[in-house]
Amino acid sequence: MNLNRISVIATNVFREMVRDRILYILGFYIFILATAFLLLPEVSGSADDKMFLDLGLAAMAVLGLVVAVFIGTGLVNKEIEKRTLLVFIAKPVSRSEFLIGKYLGLVGILTSLVAVMTVVYLIFLQVGNINYQAASIFISAIFLILQLCLISAVAITFGMISNSLLATPLTIAVYFIGNLTQDILKFGRLSNNPDFERLAQGLYLVLPDLSRLDLKNDAVYGLQALPDFTTLLGNGLYGIFYSFMLIAIAVLIFSQREF
Repeated sequence: MNLNRISVIATNVFREMVRDRILYILGFYIFILATAFLLLPEVSGSADDKMFLDLGLAAMAVLGLVVAVFIGTGLVNKEIEKRTLLVFIAKPVSRSEFLIGKYLGLVGILTSLVAVMTVVYLIFLQVGNINYQAASIFISAIFLILQLCLISAVAITFGMISNSLLATPLTIAVYFIGNLTQDILKFGRLSNNPDFERLAQGLYLVLPDLSRLDLKNDAVYGLQALPDFTTLLGNGLYGIFYSFMLIAIAVLIFSQREF
């Protein structure tokens, strides 16, 4: 596996996505924050502070999810439909290098997008004289990136086994169920139904537990509300490992496909 070829593919993906109206996502985020900033009465009040803090982090997560899902599911399928994939296959680039490069390019754009949105968010908080803890916001942003990287891996994997029209709703379903797996597991234990309990346990084991990477609500209340360092480290490694596993599966599927 050639790291130079992977980096070239990732850089090209990054540049293409920046040109492909990704910057409009950032503009829309600024518009959301500006509208909320103007419409929330007496933004310096504690209740409105909480609303603005919640809205900013939630909008960041939703916009990142849109990019991860809709670009991730079509990242390789678009190349197949345009037949440009045949050009890459004809070159001395392995399929694993191609797919990993594509994924890293998407990870790069998501990381950059979340980083810029975080800076914009902090500027609004500063201008509005809203109480916040920058460290908790930064930690939340880092875990949001990990969550989006995992969702991107899910999207690419589904894109390997189906077309974009089917992969998109499947990825969105995994996102919502993945944020509820712990609740589903608890509900299964309380149901007193062995079949449902086994189903809940199966979902918990197979689907990613995205709630471990969601710190939006905790970040609003500051560092004291966040999990301890050991838990944060374990959750972060969980997200990285799960993403790695999914990309490995996607590479395996991609290597077996015929075009």
